[in-house]
Amino acid sequence: MSAATTRSRTPDRLCAEAVDLARTAAEEAAAPGVVGEHVSAIAEGDRVVTHLFECKDPGYRGWRWAVTVTRASRAKLVTLDETVLLPGDDALLAPEWVPWSERLRPGDMGPGDLLPTDAEDLRLEAGWSGEDVPPPNSVFSTEMAELVEAEDADVTDRTVVPVRGSITAVAEELGMRRARVLSRYGLHSAADRWDESFGAKTPMAQAAPASCVSCGFLVAIGGSLGQAFGVCANEFSPADGRLVSLSYGCGGHSEAAVMPTPPRPAPPVLDSMASDEFPLRPAPAGDTGSVPVSASDLPAADLGHS
Repeated sequence: MSAATTRSRTPDRLCAEAVDLARTAAEEAAAPGVVGEHVSAIAEGDRVVTHLFECKDPGYRGWRWAVTVTRASRAKLVTLDETVLLPGDDALLAPEWVPWSERLRPGDMGPGDLLPTDAEDLRLEAGWSGEDVPPPNSVFSTEMAELVEAEDADVTDRTVVPVRGSITAVAEELGMRRARVLSRYGLHSAADRWDESFGAKTPMAQAAPASCVSCGFLVAIGGSLGQAFGVCANEFSPADGRLVSLSYGCGGHSEAAVMPTPPRPAPPVLDSMASDEFPLRPAPAGDTGSVPVSASDLPAADLGHS
């Protein structure tokens, strides 16, 4: 260890004794009654010492008033260098500042809010520029046109690119004629996010009788994501109007259970609209019936009481 390093770690005696000078400077920078007891003196270099004082401000608990003093070489007069308020080991500090674009979470945006998209956003990539520039080996390219013109001047009209079937028309049909489109990273990021909410690993899908790929309420979507996702159109499903994985499912599956038609009773069949008489006792004697009536069958006479 060099002699200069040893001297720098040892506080200068005159600077270390200038506690009153450091306190006066701290009290001038702070409000009255805020500067507390002297904590320590730290050597910052040759003839440079920083005095630390407690801060009694309730809003800066654990902070220290740091007053740095120094003196010139071979001089006995100590002068003031700077006065600052620094956090201590147990100081209450504000959290690290995070840009607004990084603090934003899904669902934070409201009506009228604007979220500028970073030019280097990994979720996006450049779309179709709109220029119909055919590839070099195409029959519509400039190179091929010059070659055809040199061989046969009657076929120079082949250099005209038709509107129908042009690169721009195809890009328009595929939905690619935009300044930027989803990149491969953006597609995978969206697919992972949707699969986490309405995918095969959710409790609803685990208890479902079948998956959405066979459900009649599934609305297919286009593009590459249509191979794994669709839109639920069942108003009783928890995923109604949401993008769901084809492996997702719920109890509202269209083929989960077909309710049987309740049986209906047969309509009554009536062969007559009149009623028939059924006597409880045989007809009395003298009746025109074909069966004679015996005396035992007649009702007993009411003899009264003796």
